[in-house]
Amino acid sequence: MAAGVLVDDQGQVLITQRPEGKSLAGLWEFPGGKVEAGETPEAALVRELKEELGIEVVISRLTPLTFASHAYPEFHLLMPVYLCRHWQGDMAANEGQGIAWVRPEALSAYAMLPADEPLKHTLPGLLELSQETP
Repeated sequence: MAAGVLVDDQGQVLITQRPEGKSLAGLWEFPGGKVEAGETPEAALVRELKEELGIEVVISRLTPLTFASHAYPEFHLLMPVYLCRHWQGDMAANEGQGIAWVRPEALSAYAMLPADEPLKHTLPGLLELSQETP
């Protein structure tokens, strides 16, 4: 798995809501998905963003931000999370998911996937630090 924190020009982050029919439907998450055999996490994220949202991202524009670690009943997830501020194309909910642009400080109002839940609290500080890094 790999996830992306997409940040727009106003400093809002994109979260998506899992559609009906998927496990944990109705919960919010940062976009991304499974890494397929032979793929790097970065390549998987670029592919997933194109499939899910219809946007083009260049791997060199992804910046490692943090990771998520969570013990689900079936497996332990250790997922890299990348920062992305640049993409091409207009976003679309290609998989019927909800989409919301949210101020990082307002993420606490959203019920998120267990693996993404801790990011609600750490993300504002991480994004602030990423602004200071040249």
